[in-house]
Amino acid sequence: MKTFKFSIIAIMCFFMGQAQQSILINNVEIFNGLDQQTMIGNVLVVDSKISRISTKPIPTNKSANVTIIDGQGKFLMPGLIDVHYHAMFASLSQIALLTSDIGFVNIAASKNIENLLMNGYTSIRDLGGPVFGLKQAIDRGVVVGPRIWPSGAFISQTGGHGDFRLPTEIPADPTKGLTYAERINAAAIADNPDAVRVKAREQLMLGASQIKLMAGGGVSSMYDPLDVTQYTEAEIKAAVEAAENWGTYVTVHAYTPRAIQQSIRAGVKCIDHGQMIDEETVKMMVEYEVAWSLQPFVDEGDKRVLTPESRAKQLEMYQGTDTAFELAKKYKIKLGYGTDVLFDGKKAAQPAEQLLKMKRWFSNYEILKMVTSNNADILAMSGKRSPYTGRLGVIEEGALADLILIDGNPLKNLEVFKNAKETLVLIMKNGKLVKNNLNL
Repeated sequence: MKTFKFSIIAIMCFFMGQAQQSILINNVEIFNGLDQQTMIGNVLVVDSKISRISTKPIPTNKSANVTIIDGQGKFLMPGLIDVHYHAMFASLSQIALLTSDIGFVNIAASKNIENLLMNGYTSIRDLGGPVFGLKQAIDRGVVVGPRIWPSGAFISQTGGHGDFRLPTEIPADPTKGLTYAERINAAAIADNPDAVRVKAREQLMLGASQIKLMAGGGVSSMYDPLDVTQYTEAEIKAAVEAAENWGTYVTVHAYTPRAIQQSIRAGVKCIDHGQMIDEETVKMMVEYEVAWSLQPFVDEGDKRVLTPESRAKQLEMYQGTDTAFELAKKYKIKLGYGTDVLFDGKKAAQPAEQLLKMKRWFSNYEILKMVTSNNADILAMSGKRSPYTGRLGVIEEGALADLILIDGNPLKNLEVFKNAKETLVLIMKNGKLVKNNLNL
């Protein structure tokens, strides 16, 4: 009987040892996501985490299940992060999104999100859209894509940036039920503190890692001029209280000083956009330790995607981008990088084009730090509502193993990301190889 017990234990230990997967990447130039100075060394990944980093050879047990990769002196860095993405809205036109079957939208989104991962983006913060199903499919391995921090439906007032209804649907008739955008959880219309609180709680119930509110006018929306302030302080505060009770936070879409200041007074912890900001408001952000996700919105010419009214709003907003970045640098705000690509398949297919725009204001090192460790700090604001545990955006022992290996040095030449199919020779997410073009 004792022999039988010993055999069972031995078998269990054997299979437990076999289950542990290790990958040793030797001979790479390591950018840790924090420091400008790189080092030549080796990185051992065990299961989902970075186990050891060393400039000396890392010994491995010959009997262990270890995959050894010669990095050939190439550039190893943390996976890229986009903290303002719309996985369901990026690659299809607005009319397609509002008229197509949601099954088609999910399939189109899964193809786009796979392309994003293959361009080196291992994590995104999704700031609005019916993304919970896509996230579940990625997490279960049904489709390939980055980690997603979902907001779910963005919450909007009537006539706000998230109101997709047609003019013929006004005045609203509660007896007719929810609109299509509301039924698929793309947007949620709420017009008083109690209603905002309910909508925020619904998204938290569905798994939102943070709440997204529309606090001011937008470019692509039909009804709201860019300068309008949306929601009252009491309404925003209702969402903030709901989020804080769940241990997370609210971020807002806002461009103008008034919209931003009202949001900060209500307890919002992150501002997305802010292109029309002034110095007084930036000082307020510093005082309240509010994070800033600022996009590289500059004029690329009229792409014939927007209506003339929206194009005019877009040009007005663009005028403030340089000033916003200059103020952010002056006051040393830790910026997050996000693209906010919407309704544009061509732009969504080429994420490097957005990253390269950041060279207008920052050095290559500053950009790489922003798109790794800075953005990871913003993801971490979700606290226990984060859907993934562990540190991202850095190469350090104990951090999650989301890594990319590049044939080229982006600290010297950021353009290496433009031809990601060739230059990204290895992509690892959660300790698993998504792509490996090196000889094992």
